[in-house]
Amino acid sequence: MPLSDHEQRLLEQIERALYAEDPKFASTVSSTDLRTHARRRVRRALVLLVLGMIAMLAGVMAQNIPLGVAGFCVMLASSGFAASQYKRLAGRPDLRVAGSERSAPRRKQRRASLLQRMEERFRRRFDER
Repeated sequence: MPLSDHEQRLLEQIERALYAEDPKFASTVSSTDLRTHARRRVRRALVLLVLGMIAMLAGVMAQNIPLGVAGFCVMLASSGFAASQYKRLAGRPDLRVAGSERSAPRRKQRRASLLQRMEERFRRRFDER
C-alpha cells in the first residue's frame, strides 16, 4: 500500500531531521541493508562452525567427551544459523506480514477450486456406475 502525500511529507521531514542531527549515523543507516547484515551473520556462523569442528576434533583426540560433544553442538547450531541466514540472503524477502492480507485469500481460492474439482470428479465417477 503506497503512502499518502501527508505520510510521505512526514517521512521526508523525519529523514531531513535525522541527517541534520546526526549525519554520520544517517549515512551509515542508509548505506547498509538487510543483506549486509545477513552476510555478516553467515560469516560469523562459518567461523563458529570451524571453531566447533576444532573443539570436536580436540575432544576426540584428547578423549575428552564433554569437549567433543560441546564442539559438535556448536557446529550443529552454527550450521543451522548459517543456513537460515543464507536462505534469507539468497531468497526472496520475507513479506508475509506485509502481504498476508492479499496472499491468504488467493490460497483459499486455490484450495477451494481444488476441492471443487475433486468433488466434480467424484460425482462423475459416481454417476458413471
